[in-house]
Amino acid sequence: MNDHYLKKLDRVTAILTQLQSKPVVRAQDLAEKFDVSIRTIYRDVKTLENAGIPIVGEAGNGYSLMDGYKLPPIMFTKEEVLSFITAEKLMQKFSHQSLGNHYQAAMEKVRSVLKYSDKNLIKNIEKQIDVFSFHTDSGDSLKNVIPIILESIAEKTQLNIKYQTVDGRVNNRIIETVGMFFEFNFWYIMAFCTLRKDFRQFRIDRILEISKTLQPFLQEYGQVNDYRKKLNGNKVRAKLLVDKKIMPHLVNSKKYYGMIEEVETEQGVELTFETEWITDGFPRWVITFADHATVLEPESLKMKIKNLAAAISKRME
Repeated sequence: MNDHYLKKLDRVTAILTQLQSKPVVRAQDLAEKFDVSIRTIYRDVKTLENAGIPIVGEAGNGYSLMDGYKLPPIMFTKEEVLSFITAEKLMQKFSHQSLGNHYQAAMEKVRSVLKYSDKNLIKNIEKQIDVFSFHTDSGDSLKNVIPIILESIAEKTQLNIKYQTVDGRVNNRIIETVGMFFEFNFWYIMAFCTLRKDFRQFRIDRILEISKTLQPFLQEYGQVNDYRKKLNGNKVRAKLLVDKKIMPHLVNSKKYYGMIEEVETEQGVELTFETEWITDGFPRWVITFADHATVLEPESLKMKIKNLAAAISKRME
């Protein structure tokens, strides 16, 4: 079998996997994914149909498998099996606890269709992989919050939440969820708040109560990242000139505090940040290496660090 037919076999198999995993698959999307022409995709779909796969749809409208048609379990490659192990370790450390049991159950189903040799592979290697995280338990009071949020997104129904703000105030909000995102070791909801008549983000571990309402919403909000960019407009830009010798100690933390640009100069490394924590968290971080840094802007950051240094000096007297 020559290389052309091997590539076609791999592509046709991958198209079948796409049909199994999605309700509708467009020929144009498949062509872009596999970097071939749309006519090639048409021929590949025809190959599947000739092999007895009941495909519903036609060119231009998208394809799907006939409802109720079942295929044998998919066989995974060794590389895919190894990726599952790594992903499972990451999920154990970084997923919200309300997803933990669901993910574990899903992984058990994946394991059940593995070949015997692959099951042994997992057994032999899964204890040799670990993820060490500095993230501490947030102490969430709600154990099933994320599944409820995801259901509201899928069903397009409003959520009723009792939310505690950073200063301890508690209030009730009716929200229309755009999506969720994970940032700085916390899960957030991006949503339209019916009280404020604007978009807001809510940290999930600060939700004290949550319930789905029967009230649907019809607005199409688009992608969650579009709204994160809009809300980031209230961030303050800060610039530091840092000695090169201290840079290895900032490898992880500089991204956490919102670094967007790093430029090496003769005087040192110029770091540019966009941060929401300019009045507290950011200056407290900078003061940990302030003897190797110069604040270029804003002026308010210089004053905050001077005041912090004076307060520290006074406590040390």
